[in-house]
This record gives sequence, structure tokens and C-alpha cells, in this order.
Amino acid sequence: MSIRGKARRRSGRWPFATKQHRKPKTVAGYRSLLDTVVLPKWESIQMKRLDYESYSTWLGSLSVDGGQRGAGLSASRITQVHQLVGAVLKYAQRTGKVAKNVAFEIKRDEDLPEQAERERRYLSHAELLMLAKAADRFETLTLVLGYCGLRFGRAVALRRRHVGYRVLTVRSSATAVTGKGIVESTTKTKRDRHVPVPEPVWKKLKAELPADPNALVFPSRKGGFLPLGEYRWALDNACEDVGIEGLVPHGLRHTTASLAISAGANVKVVQRLLGHATAAMTLDRCGHLLNDDLTGVADALGKAIDSTAVSLRYSGRQSGAQTA
Repeated sequence: MSIRGKARRRSGRWPFATKQHRKPKTVAGYRSLLDTVVLPKWESIQMKRLDYESYSTWLGSLSVDGGQRGAGLSASRITQVHQLVGAVLKYAQRTGKVAKNVAFEIKRDEDLPEQAERERRYLSHAELLMLAKAADRFETLTLVLGYCGLRFGRAVALRRRHVGYRVLTVRSSATAVTGKGIVESTTKTKRDRHVPVPEPVWKKLKAELPADPNALVFPSRKGGFLPLGEYRWALDNACEDVGIEGLVPHGLRHTTASLAISAGANVKVVQRLLGHATAAMTLDRCGHLLNDDLTGVADALGKAIDSTAVSLRYSGRQSGAQTA
């Protein structure tokens, strides 16, 4: 681990440490949380003097007035703040600045607010195809996002050399970082991921591929990486045109999972399709979709039972006739 720098206003009290492999956007997010939420409260306090009571009370207050303008922070944002403080204290403990990490005493179910489950919007095949058509010049990108399950940053980082016959090789991601613009970096796993492309989507994609192997597959109008805002504007207009509400670009990734499961894909297949680290992660995020198919599974089992029973009765009659 390396020290990126000490807290700007109180050198030596709250060091900002982060692992070297952190993505630029992640580091920028941590830096922002430290400067706008953590330091305004704790910069004048030596870390070794931080105790459970004062720290847990402060965490509880963040939902009321934790923001810069006095507004409360969301449950997920408070969890991020807690994780950041825990990481700073962990570094401080390892370097001998504190004897214990107070953040470790925080219990998620007792001291942190419960995160409300967001309602997710899943598209049917018909809705996805209509939406893609309405997205105009982003039709193919919308189909790739909806049927291949790529995150937006992964899709816009694709270059011609990453596209083979009906397969996309995902190696990097292009993400907007405050103060730096759009930054390209490797994926979290640092491993290539090979994503299959359905034949109808491949036909459209193939026709639009650039000749230059280093050219971006989905560039912006001005060239270079496509900003999320440019695509979001077109997607929002397309959603309005076809009457789809509550959809964000990442919702197309959820749609991939939904359509794959409806097509009979098991958890391991969906895991590989979406690039999740483990099947447990896939179940955690997509398990409710599997529940939706329970009735279908029961119906299929019922048909199998009936079919087997008929076969057994027929076999029994044949055996009886031969005996007679």
C-alpha cells in the first residue's frame, strides 16, 4: 500500500492511503468523501482518540445532515464513508499510528442504515428491440448493452481488434473521472472476458465495424470515448418515444440477465455472461429473477411426471400382454 498524500489541512493526522491498483474513479471518489464528509468532522481529532461512541453517533447523524449543504446522505453513501474510514484506520493501525481500528466495532445491522432495494426495470424482447430502433445512431450499442450484458464503460472502450466472429473480448473500461475526463483502465479482474453476441445483433454490429483495428467501435460524435451523458440523452428520448419509464443505461445489463434466465440459462452461465466474480454474486443480484421462473419450472416438472407416468403405464401393458 502507498500513501497518496496526507490530509490537506492537518498534515499527519488523517493520512489518505489507498491500494495502488485502485481505479482512478475509485480514488477520486474516496478523495471526495474524505474532503467533504470525513475531514470536516474529524480532521482536528487525532485518530487514536477516536472512540466507538463518538464514531457510531456521527455515522447515525449522516442520514440527517451529512451532506455539504446540510442534506442527509443515502444509506449506500454512508456505507461508503464507513468503508473509507475503516480503510484509513486499517492503514494507521498497520503503521503503528493507532492501537485499534474503531470501524471494526461497527455492526452493519445495528449501526448502519439499511439500504432500500431499488426497483429494477427489465425489458422484454419486444421492448428492447423497439427501444434500440428509437435510439437512432445508438441502435447497435443499445442492442449490445441489452443482449450482451456489458457495462457502459466496457462497451465504449471496445476497439475493432476486440471484436471477433460473434464474440467481444472485454479488456478495458472507459470511465469519467472528476478533473481528468474519461480515463481508460483495465477491468477489475485484469483478465480478458469473452462475451458471445446473438446472431441478429452480430449482423448489425458487423456492418458497422470500422476498418482500423485500433478504432473505437462506439465513438462519440467528436471522436474519442463516448460520454455517458451523450448516450443517456439519446436513451431518455428513445424511452419517451416508445413509452418506457424508469430505465437507466445500467438497466440494460439487468435486462440481459432477465432475458438469459428466461431463455433457460443457469446461474453459472449468467455469471460468466455478466462477468461476476462468483455465482454467489450472481444469485445475490439476480436470484429474484430465478424466483419468477419457479412456476414455469413446476409446470415443466409436472409435464415430465405425466409423460413418464404414461410411458410406464404403456410399458406395463406391453409386459402384461407378452406374459399372457
